[in-house]
Amino acid sequence: MDNNRLSPDFIFESSWEVCNKVGGIYAVLSTRAKTLVGRLRDNLVFIGPDCWGEKPCPYFKEVKSLYADWRQKALADGLHVRVGRWLVPGSPVAVLVDFTPYYAQKNTIYGQLWEDFQVDSLHAYGDYDEASMFSYAAGLVVESFYLFYLGATKRVIYHGNEWMTGLGLLYIQKHVPAIATIFTTHATSIGRSIAGNNKPLYDYLAGYNGNQMAAELNMQSKHSIERQTAHHVDCFTTVSDITARECAQLLEKPVDVVLPNGFENNFIPKGKRFNMKRQEARKRLLAVANALLGEDFGDDTMLVATSGRYEFRNKGIDVYIDAINRLRYDDRLQRPVVAFIDVPAWVGEPRKDLQERLESGQRFDTPLPMPQLTHTLHNTDSDKVLSMMRYLRMDNGKDDKVKLIFVPCYLTGDDGIINLSYYDVLLGYDLCVFPSYYEPWGYTPLESVAFKVPCITTDLAGFGLWVNKELGRYGELNDGVKVVHRTDSNYHDVADNIEEALCEYSQFNAALVKSSRTNAEKLSKKALWSEFIKYYDEAYDIALRNASNRIKL
Repeated sequence: MDNNRLSPDFIFESSWEVCNKVGGIYAVLSTRAKTLVGRLRDNLVFIGPDCWGEKPCPYFKEVKSLYADWRQKALADGLHVRVGRWLVPGSPVAVLVDFTPYYAQKNTIYGQLWEDFQVDSLHAYGDYDEASMFSYAAGLVVESFYLFYLGATKRVIYHGNEWMTGLGLLYIQKHVPAIATIFTTHATSIGRSIAGNNKPLYDYLAGYNGNQMAAELNMQSKHSIERQTAHHVDCFTTVSDITARECAQLLEKPVDVVLPNGFENNFIPKGKRFNMKRQEARKRLLAVANALLGEDFGDDTMLVATSGRYEFRNKGIDVYIDAINRLRYDDRLQRPVVAFIDVPAWVGEPRKDLQERLESGQRFDTPLPMPQLTHTLHNTDSDKVLSMMRYLRMDNGKDDKVKLIFVPCYLTGDDGIINLSYYDVLLGYDLCVFPSYYEPWGYTPLESVAFKVPCITTDLAGFGLWVNKELGRYGELNDGVKVVHRTDSNYHDVADNIEEALCEYSQFNAALVKSSRTNAEKLSKKALWSEFIKYYDEAYDIALRNASNRIKL
């Protein structure tokens, strides 16, 4: 670490996903925690929403002795919190705050926000109020804790993630100016909305005005809080170079630092255990394929997958299906292929007929009805994956040398069909495909290579750009990551390139497969938090210096 840099004595960090597993930010924070705890110990406090009601939070353990004197003071001030440990490596301190009492003050809070920072909350709808009341409550937690324990002698940082923490960051900026503030947008709300509404984001980025697009897409309030927070905090950051360009254009504020998302690999099995778990996963996946399709698949079967959130276009699920379809007609394919889509949809329950076959332990030579699907869906007729498969006549017929299976549920180990957790399933794949159109970073490809599973991604994903920068050229399959060039308008080229790469991998001999898997793992080690924490040190230094200068003014 640079000895001239200022470093914090205490860090508060908040997110809607603290002790609340919703999406990728949970992975960012929960895996980074161990590295920061190693430095700060209990001088790192995560703040999340207490949205569990009477149900226990599975990611949090309350410790009533922890900061008990402050908790009493907070309660006397009307602040309802639970203090404990986040059940992730490092066991950091976590404060869950009940934000519901602040709904009664909502209009006053929004009015003050307009007066102080010109944030437009008039057009709020959906989750805006919920996020804002949490954000306000989190700001009160920071203020209360700081005044009770810390004070001006300590270098303190408050780090908020996503627009959902903006209101609290602005509150701290005004009421406790000695605390240095950092704001990380993992994806701009307006950029995600442009992409999600099938508008060309990249070709026309230089011509987009964020405020104008927010009005057109009914995103004024989210855009406003995000924009104003970016302009007023002591350090504004994002997670990749591609999102940094988005911020400069749509929020009209260049970022101060790019904070790439790292990973911890301490839970990945090693040696014999790794091989055993890989064999278990392959055995289960092939058993599911046999029971569903009524065909025998040998150990030479190439198992391919995509996974992530159900954003059909943004995550490239559409182009993945298209590429798999094209592969069906490629005579150069050297191995049978079973491809999976592990994406949670509007799932009903595990298929009873499939469960019965799997429980019997027998082998089957006839397919089940609808042999593309492992679970029932509430919207079978309108589901986008199934609709595209029907359109392309991908019905997993006997003569198809490539099969595609949709697993439309969270892989938590108890889904009723696969019955393995996502990481345990991931071990069994030969290749993963994540052809994202909109992907600020991309944890799924990073997780994939950490488990020695080579992957295909695009240069519209932050991770794909990072791979290219690391290699000094476009990644290829032998590097462990194939990076496909993607634009607003080259969809068919992307599908062709993925199909070509899948075909190429099917032709790899054992030595090339081993080399690709080894290089994938090597690349993942360059993205460990021990490598990426230096960018946070830079952000902490900028924030602390700017806060110090602000107080002197």
